[in-house]
Amino acid sequence: MKLISFTHMGRASWGALHNGGVVDVGAEYPHLMPTLQSCLAHPDGLARVRDWLATGFGGGQGKAADFPEKDIVYLPPVGGTAKFVCVGLNYRKHAAEAGMDLPKKPVLFARWEDSHVAHLAPIVKPRESDMFDYEGELAVVISKEARRVKAADALGHVAGYSIYNDGSIRDWQFHTSQTGLGKNFWHTGSFGPCITTADEIPDPAALHMTTRLNGQVVQDEGISDLVFDVPQLIEYISAGIPLHPGDVIVTGTPSGVGLGKKPPVWMKSGDTLEVEITKIGTLVNKVVAD
Repeated sequence: MKLISFTHMGRASWGALHNGGVVDVGAEYPHLMPTLQSCLAHPDGLARVRDWLATGFGGGQGKAADFPEKDIVYLPPVGGTAKFVCVGLNYRKHAAEAGMDLPKKPVLFARWEDSHVAHLAPIVKPRESDMFDYEGELAVVISKEARRVKAADALGHVAGYSIYNDGSIRDWQFHTSQTGLGKNFWHTGSFGPCITTADEIPDPAALHMTTRLNGQVVQDEGISDLVFDVPQLIEYISAGIPLHPGDVIVTGTPSGVGLGKKPPVWMKSGDTLEVEITKIGTLVNKVVAD
């Protein structure tokens, strides 16, 4: 399933891309599962939705789309109380282009919800810097409570996978050893368009990511180049941070970032950024000036 959050005619809801359009699951379960996060927290939420889409709960023909995709405005798939735990320097080739040793443990930082926007919404180049960089990344969405989870069991705690652009203000990122401010300028990142459920992606390492800036390929790498793979990240993070349904792990960016190019390539107003990951889709955002 490809699950999304959206507004339709001013009403916020969530649903699935299905049968050539959007199925409004939130309208079907307004009290039981009013948001995508509440679906993930429900003991059999994903299974219930999957069955309903496939059979219409007894109709046998599957659920028809409620409206076309063009009629919705995308929202970030999850938000609100969700934690966004991001991983730095987590691709071998990216570490090499940065001239840095591979980390011995995952490098973690947080992003706040108002630092990113949804699919097709504008990302904002702040007036404080011209060093606005892209970072295409695989996002892992948690399905059930995870605390001290072993790597061997970790994928059982994954609801599915999405796409994240960890838009970075490079000069502010390197003001100190703490990168947080340069990673959290308002509306500099993006998240979406959907969550592809884990049953459709049994091995996230088999996925491939391509980032394009104004149609030009700038990143093109297999997720298999991760230093710490998805199960290792869940084991490490959940040892100290309890993960809850809807929490997101943003796994790091591959080589090809603007900072690593000679000369550097920075995003500017009018640019279009696309991050595509196989089996998930393409996250598209235009750049505007603050």
